[in-house]
Amino acid sequence: MAAAVSVAVSLPSSKSTLISTRPSLLSQDRLSFTKVPYYKNVSTNGKPLSIRAQITTEAAAEAPAKVEKVSKKQEEGVVTNKYKPKEPYIGRCLLNTKITGDDAPGETWHMVFSTEGEIPYREGQSIGVIPDGIDPKNGKPHKLRLYSIASSALGDFGDSKTVSLCVKRLVYTNDKGEEVKGVCSNFLCDLKPGAEVQITGPVGKEMLMPKDPNATVIMLATGTGIAPFRSFMWKMFFEKHEDYQFNGLAWLFLGVPTSSSLLYKEEFEKMKEMKPDNLRVDFAVSREQTNDKGEKMYIQTRMAQYDRELWELLKKDNTFVYMCGLKGMEKGIDDIMTTLAAEDGKKI
Repeated sequence: MAAAVSVAVSLPSSKSTLISTRPSLLSQDRLSFTKVPYYKNVSTNGKPLSIRAQITTEAAAEAPAKVEKVSKKQEEGVVTNKYKPKEPYIGRCLLNTKITGDDAPGETWHMVFSTEGEIPYREGQSIGVIPDGIDPKNGKPHKLRLYSIASSALGDFGDSKTVSLCVKRLVYTNDKGEEVKGVCSNFLCDLKPGAEVQITGPVGKEMLMPKDPNATVIMLATGTGIAPFRSFMWKMFFEKHEDYQFNGLAWLFLGVPTSSSLLYKEEFEKMKEMKPDNLRVDFAVSREQTNDKGEKMYIQTRMAQYDRELWELLKKDNTFVYMCGLKGMEKGIDDIMTTLAAEDGKKI
């Protein structure tokens, strides 16, 4: 009988996808490790880097009978691409506030746009934003940028008429020593209440929440990669739904450079107070924290402190692992999972 643990990662410079787990008991047979393409990314920018670690046994020589694939995610009725670049929805900025400290390395803003219920998104989806103005390189309107939605489907105001984003202002110095500002991020961070915003989407099904309200949901985020997980956790802990009541375990790992860069910390603390048995939150503050070896505390470093516990959770059929953020965390997490799989299977 075949036994397998699959881990898929799609990580650009800033955004997201799902790591789906299908673990079961591993035999003593020899294990193999392969890398193959997996999910298509729905990020703001950058090329996706896809890794799938597949652990199989030699007993899997015979191909299993084909069975109908049943999604374990909340895909029923999901709408995609209702609004497209040629005919975007025109929303208005209702709120735009900086959520990082003044001494944080870079600004991150939380913003809320009106939708009047016309963009029926789900937790885990993204929207496109077309910044105002003309691209000087080609004389055409700017192209859209995709951003993971940071609000639940009900929105921050609970009326299903808004959508929220979490955006870091991009400013860097190029090879010529010139300051360069990201077109869309600066457009969004500079928005004033009442300003119009061209919105496309919603898009994406890769990051949708699990159907099972008793599932274990492990969320790995760096910086603004927290956006989709805020949407998950609002639905899990702040809202009441007739058809969904979360009774499982949500475990969030959030990596940031400084404590002044921690995003939505107060919200997560409130959730923890409400349902302490259903939520765990671990921060990794790389410039301020170290592990026992004196190594900087990146998200993979923090996860390594719980590696055995995480591995046991991954063996459960209803455990879902999501990753969203910088691709730099991918290798460390990949190394942890590969090592544990090898130890559990005795060989790799």
